[in-house]
Parts: sequence; structure tokens; C-alpha cells
Amino acid sequence: MIGQAIQSDTLKVLVSQHVVREVVVGRLAGDNSKWTLSIRLGSPTARLVPVRSRREPLRIWASLTAVGRFAEAVGLAGFSVEL
Repeated sequence: MIGQAIQSDTLKVLVSQHVVREVVVGRLAGDNSKWTLSIRLGSPTARLVPVRSRREPLRIWASLTAVGRFAEAVGLAGFSVEL
């Protein structure tokens, strides 16, 4: 279940304000060919918040390369990948 998620416009603002603590890219549960991106704000124990699209509750990328292009476009310097 996806409770709260963040849109890419908001993510750009948070990145520019240097408040993103961690960025994690992972495979979509049940489909190893699709990827999601989540961020952690605040404390190291805060939960990961997924990125959403404007129409869907979860943004999904078809390749890790595409996630990398998105991350670069919003100003992220890097991310970790969970397989």
C-alpha cells in the first residue's frame, strides 16, 4: 500500500534545499523489470517516501538508466540501488 508519496516538482525543491537525506532505487515488487525511486527526509530512521507521477500513485521506470536520467534532471547527485 502506498500511503504518502512525493511528486517530482516537490522533489526538485527538496533537492535544491538540501533536505534529502537518502535516495534509494528498487525493483517494483512482483516485476523485476520495473524500477521505483524513494527518498528519506530528516532522521536516518524516517521512512522512505516514494516518488509519484501526476496521474499514478507510484512513478515507475522501465530501466535503471531512465531512473538515472530522472535523478540527474531533478538535481540528485546519486542514489543507492536495492536489488
